[in-house]
Amino acid sequence: MLGSTIIAAPAEAATVLVVPLASTTTAAQQVANYWLADGAANLRNATPYTVRTAAAGERLSTDVVPDGPPRSVPPVEGATSPDGSSPTTSGKVFFIGSDLQPHWCTGTAVQSRYRNVVATAGHCLLDIEAPAGPLAKWVFVPGYTDGTTPFGLYVGKQAVTHYDLDDVRDHDRDYAFVNVYSGVVSPSPDTLTNTGRLADNVGGQGLAFNQPLAPTVDVFGYPAGPNPDGSLPYTGEALERSTGSTFTVHVTNLLADRPIGVNSPFTGDGSLGSSWLTDYSSDTGTGYLNGITISVSDTDGDNRYDTGISPYFDSDSFTVYRNAESRWTGSLA
Repeated sequence: MLGSTIIAAPAEAATVLVVPLASTTTAAQQVANYWLADGAANLRNATPYTVRTAAAGERLSTDVVPDGPPRSVPPVEGATSPDGSSPTTSGKVFFIGSDLQPHWCTGTAVQSRYRNVVATAGHCLLDIEAPAGPLAKWVFVPGYTDGTTPFGLYVGKQAVTHYDLDDVRDHDRDYAFVNVYSGVVSPSPDTLTNTGRLADNVGGQGLAFNQPLAPTVDVFGYPAGPNPDGSLPYTGEALERSTGSTFTVHVTNLLADRPIGVNSPFTGDGSLGSSWLTDYSSDTGTGYLNGITISVSDTDGDNRYDTGISPYFDSDSFTVYRNAESRWTGSLA
């Protein structure tokens, strides 16, 4: 919630920042009711988050240099998506911005000890345009389409991100892993029914850190905004997929020393937090999360976005994830 206190974890104070969200069951129930009341009106009325969605970028020919040993976490399968090929782990994260209006980014469920972690862009968790702490009323809806919650709505209890994102707005650290309560639906006004743990319902993507650049990654998200030329290739109403090669990039209007890029036509609004999956299998709907869209760029100057931008998942990213994946949340109904 706005005004919440954010805390550096003592054992990892230089890296890990723990961000309280709806810390009590009562607070979480209030958040769930806010989004689900009146036929999920606030979900339907939310608009794409537009903070730092575009960057001035240049593609580079250099390679990444891992800062530690390669690490990976295997995925866990969940339900099959209606189209049989898209991951059920993908969905929208909803929150209240500093303008006091409802907005959304993209998020994805990832594997964790308690099956309760959502990965997204860090600035879809922290309000980096104003020093107001976390964005309020944070929830995740996997498989979201037009106000529906096919696998339930999951309220954030706390999140873990990198200290440098909050401290200096370092976009090399622009990622967040959010612990959510078990899901709920609202079959009648002011009634919440438990739907179970997130990854038990939709599965959880694996994760990969300190890896070489992938020949190709599949990007899943909900792009919605226009290209610089004004064209609107996406509506944000459905989960979209793009597949492209990865490379290093240089950006001039974001603080980031070694971001990576992917060939992708996604526009920025709505696609913040999109998952970059290596070794993705349409049969299982799973792969390995190896990047998260934090901005997009038109690198060839044709007034159409062609590049998604992500932090490189290194040893610090692994430390942040490991801190989040062992945090229990429980249920709110």
